[in-house]
Order: sequence, then structure tokens, then C-alpha cells
Amino acid sequence: MNEKDKKEFLGDFKKADGETKLDMWYYALEQEVLWEQMLAEMSLIAREQGMDKELDKMVEKEMKKIKSE
Repeated sequence: MNEKDKKEFLGDFKKADGETKLDMWYYALEQEVLWEQMLAEMSLIAREQGMDKELDKMVEKEMKKIKSE
């Protein structure tokens, strides 16, 4: 979800009635669970392929880059 989509979703949430807000809340929670499961699977695959250490290095490099900006 890009920044525009996030702003639109939150804007819709602000305008929604109680029941719709609850539906949107549950939708977001479902997405969170889905992505947590996907990340866990991706981590297992990377570990099985021996890529986990390389990916960790790449993430560290990106984090340093972000912090320096």
C-alpha cells in the first residue's frame, strides 16, 4: 500500500460509521496477520536457501543508508 492509498484508507476510516469502522479495523488486522505469516514463510525459505545472512547484511546496509539521509 503506497502513501496515497494509506491516506485515503485513513480518510475513509475517519468518515465511516461505527460498523464500517469496525469492518475496516478487522480488515487491517487480517492484513497484518497475512503479512506476518508471509514474512515468517519468507524467513524460512531464506534460511533454507542459506540466504538469511546475506539478506541480513542487505537490510543493515539499507538501514544505514536510511539513517544517513
